Amino acid sequence: MTRLTVLAGPTAVGKGTVVREILKDHPEIILSVSVTTRPPRPGELDGIHYFFVSDQTFDEMVENNELLEHAVVHKNYRYGTPRGPVETALANNQQIILEIDVQGARQVKQSLPAANLIFLAPPSIEELERRIAERGTENPEQVAIRMHSALDEMAAIGEFDHVVVNTEVAQAAQEVLELMQA
Repeated sequence: MTRLTVLAGPTAVGKGTVVREILKDHPEIILSVSVTTRPPRPGELDGIHYFFVSDQTFDEMVENNELLEHAVVHKNYRYGTPRGPVETALANNQQIILEIDVQGARQVKQSLPAANLIFLAPPSIEELERRIAERGTENPEQVAIRMHSALDEMAAIGEFDHVVVNTEVAQAAQEVLELMQA
């Protein structure tokens, strides 16, 4: 069983939804909570969905080597994975999953080569665009930026150990779980 799994893929592919489905039945799996400089969306809670921090705090975390990986996403906000919780989980032989972007997955694989990288793909580009638009959290310009980023991220699919297509959440979650436990 791989103790560290990285689930990455383009924006709005359903990474968070798939991870929540897995954790619903497997509370023993630890979810790494990312840090971000973007403001919370409606319903998001600090420390639960993300750690929402200022640019200055993010800079300090980078400078102090407190992040396992970090990146600017969608040419706008920065995201990163706090190093401490990941290292603690691995030291305690616990299974941990990171729900991050492709840039971050590359960094994790470079520093922790045993990480299991799973790419969550949409059933089609058209479906991905529909999902981004339906979220209603971005204006048309932001949707276009996210689609451009998504196409770049889709090109990285060959860098991953496994690919799961998220056509139906329960099935995708089961496939990811099986890959985590293989």
